[in-house]
Amino acid sequence: MVVLSQPALDRYSLIKTCSKPTSLLTGIPVVDLSDPEAKNLVVKGCEFGFFKVVNHGFPMEFINRLEAEALRFFNSPQSEKDRAGPPDPFGYGSKRIGPNGDVGWIEYILLNTNPDVISYKSLTLFKENPQIFRSALDDYISKVKKMACDILELVVDGLGIEPRDVLSRLLSDEKSDSCFRLNHYPPCPELQTLGGRNLIGFGEHTDPQIISILRSNSTSGLQICLRDGTWASVPPDPTSFFINVGDSLQVMSNGRFKSVTHRVLADHAKPRISMIYFGGPPLSEKIAPLPSLVGEGEESLYQEFTWCEYKRSAYKSRLGDYRLGVFEKSTTQ
Repeated sequence: MVVLSQPALDRYSLIKTCSKPTSLLTGIPVVDLSDPEAKNLVVKGCEFGFFKVVNHGFPMEFINRLEAEALRFFNSPQSEKDRAGPPDPFGYGSKRIGPNGDVGWIEYILLNTNPDVISYKSLTLFKENPQIFRSALDDYISKVKKMACDILELVVDGLGIEPRDVLSRLLSDEKSDSCFRLNHYPPCPELQTLGGRNLIGFGEHTDPQIISILRSNSTSGLQICLRDGTWASVPPDPTSFFINVGDSLQVMSNGRFKSVTHRVLADHAKPRISMIYFGGPPLSEKIAPLPSLVGEGEESLYQEFTWCEYKRSAYKSRLGDYRLGVFEKSTTQ
């Protein structure tokens, strides 16, 4: 195990431990997908911006198989992992998050899920049988994409608007710009000597796409920022999925749904593995409030933009920047 000195740790973001840690066991909206009222619960969850999904029917063997393959990847020698990177932006990355100076206690694999451009160059690490990893990825991504589409259709049902696929079609489109990320946060034993400070694994940010579906192992670390600005820890639940509203869905709902700021803290003893599907629209798709969600006498809060324009703008920003600000009408008029 590599032991880092204090100067080495200072290259990463350290924050003070919360003096009053918050448990969200009773505060996170929970959606039972088998509940006849699921469509209404999903809408309430989107208004909160973050919710947990249970009774989802996702095969646990798909989850366990991909997690095992991911751990095998991340436990490989660093010299071998480096052959699958640096990300461009897809592939293997370590510590550096984006091109603008953000760093974290993390390593990851980022993949585009579009069948026309999907790249599995990380499979080169698996000399014995790389198709095992690809099969695990294919099974998981296929199933989680369907879950994302089903949830978005429940959202539309709950809102009482048409057509039912007004949101899900953006993910099912053959040119959908969705992506999938496997994150590994190694344990950092040095945290025990830092005197009440935590190490940032992935800094605070919002997800830019329409919807994100997260599954992680039993290691804690995920925190969300509440409306009053305080941070609250999300208890891990490896059998459930957590849903984030993305910036694009916030715009399409004209601000009714909220894209919640979140972050991940490193653990001193246990690794954290997370799998995130980011459901994004085609690059040419125009993002604007849905007319049916802009009430009579109300105005659109955002100017229209394409997903490509948003990505280009976000690529120039830092991780924690408020990236929707430049598209708000109040700031552009």
